[in-house]
Amino acid sequence: MTTTRTAVVTGAARGIGAGVATRLARDGFAVAVVDLDEAAGEPVADEIRAAGGRALAVGADVADEQAVRAAVDRIAGELGEPTILVNNAGITRDNLLFKMTADDWDAVVNVHLRGSFLMTRAVQGYMTGAGWGRIVNLSSTSALGNRGQANYAAAKAGLQGFTKTLALELGKFGVTANAIAPGFIETEMTAATAARLGVPFEEFKRAAAAQIPVARTGTPEDIAHAVSFLVSEGAGFVSGQVLYVAGGPKA
Repeated sequence: MTTTRTAVVTGAARGIGAGVATRLARDGFAVAVVDLDEAAGEPVADEIRAAGGRALAVGADVADEQAVRAAVDRIAGELGEPTILVNNAGITRDNLLFKMTADDWDAVVNVHLRGSFLMTRAVQGYMTGAGWGRIVNLSSTSALGNRGQANYAAAKAGLQGFTKTLALELGKFGVTANAIAPGFIETEMTAATAARLGVPFEEFKRAAAAQIPVARTGTPEDIAHAVSFLVSEGAGFVSGQVLYVAGGPKA
């Protein structure tokens, strides 16, 4: 690598996204820390810079076409043309189908699916122009179905089809596209789920770990390690795959 490649990570202010952003910085990439609230992403960017890396916090609603274009233009101008994209931004609006509102459905599908589409479309030109690119989309074991998550499960399953199509369309330009499907990961999102269910988080994690073959719950670092591999030079022959990082078989 003669010049530093630039990676874009969405939803990077906390949780999996923050873990991925800091890992990619350690791997030697310049990193754009994209989140809905730019100020929320600054501590992650500061941490990267304090460790000697290059980072830029960028505020953008990934479901907003104009905001995505402006964000990617800014990243290209201030940090470098992006050739790595990790579509991690996501929200939940859990409810059983008969209680799920159309707004609950639209909000989740817009962030996960529309957001990943808009971000990928905005950066793919830099990748194809460079003849090299890496796209990693964050799916979930919920893609296999999860009670109370019709919207989230549909969006995460949709990302798998999106990923495989990107692999087919962009492969000849030196661009790979893969998806990671995490299982139970210790984040603010899973802590919020526990709180909504009225269960202490430690108890919630213990119950989850009891169902996982490796007998523990996952961490953002587990996902970051998988992303690190998929965006590496050595993973150029891996494309269109869905990697379940869930502590045991899922699909």
